[in-house]
Amino acid sequence: MFRIEAEVDRERRDLLRSRLRDTNTAASPVLAALRGTPAAREVPLHVWALDESGTVAGGLVGHTWTTWLHVAYLWVDAPHRGAGLGSRLLARAERIARDQRDCTAVRLETWDFQAPEFYRRHGYKVVCAIPDYPPGITEYTLVKGLR
Repeated sequence: MFRIEAEVDRERRDLLRSRLRDTNTAASPVLAALRGTPAAREVPLHVWALDESGTVAGGLVGHTWTTWLHVAYLWVDAPHRGAGLGSRLLARAERIARDQRDCTAVRLETWDFQAPEFYRRHGYKVVCAIPDYPPGITEYTLVKGLR
């Protein structure tokens, strides 16, 4: 018999993540070959744009894992939009991922009201579209090769 709980528990989350990673590594020759190498770890990648006063004007938060960069967040403050700052942040992250971390591709998610066209202009291709996630909005997953 099991007791089922629904609560936020960071320690259990970390345990589950570790066990899932071990299970996935055991089942995948590619992941098994990477075990113990620097590429097997998620390494944060952050790029920041600061204005003259040192205030964050924009930023990109992501991580690299295996040969991929995953962009989690890219944001530019409204007064600085349209001046190419988002493009500069994205290009810098791609360059770091490619040149310093040997990444060969990037993936990210965006909603239809955010930036799918921005990413398409930068060479990204839509590989998945999920309508009504959340209701009335489409979420896109986009990828781009770096080599």
